[in-house]
Amino acid sequence: MSDDRVRDAAYQAFLLLRVGFTAAPILFGIDKFFNWTVHWPDYLAGWINNIAPGSGQDFMYFVGVVEIVAGLAVAVAPVIGAPLVAAWLAGIIVNLLTKNPPEYYDIALRDFGLLLGALTLTRLAFAFRGEGIRVARRDRRAAGERDFVAA
Repeated sequence: MSDDRVRDAAYQAFLLLRVGFTAAPILFGIDKFFNWTVHWPDYLAGWINNIAPGSGQDFMYFVGVVEIVAGLAVAVAPVIGAPLVAAWLAGIIVNLLTKNPPEYYDIALRDFGLLLGALTLTRLAFAFRGEGIRVARRDRRAAGERDFVAA
């Protein structure tokens, strides 16, 4: 298998992960304000609720803002946004594992899988930093097309 094919597959994986880790945090962040999918304060560990000012829902508003910002950061600057999402997922896992009574281990395991995906996106973001335009141009040139430059 040629290096270009492997590189293209890796770049496609980077784009797919980037789209996913842009959309998911933004959508989950918006839901923190409306509780459409679930009542989010139910997932908050008691010790976090005790140290955070206000109610559990007030804290979820903060969480929603962080998640929206993290998703936008992945879209605009994945070398910053992807590690932010990974760190945030690690925090969510700690929260879920320390909730008393323990009832969300299944969700913590799912979030661990997402954490691995975010770490993979981080690695790919650094590998492809600034290469999006060059890869697209190389592909067009390989197909025999010329770059269009307006006069």
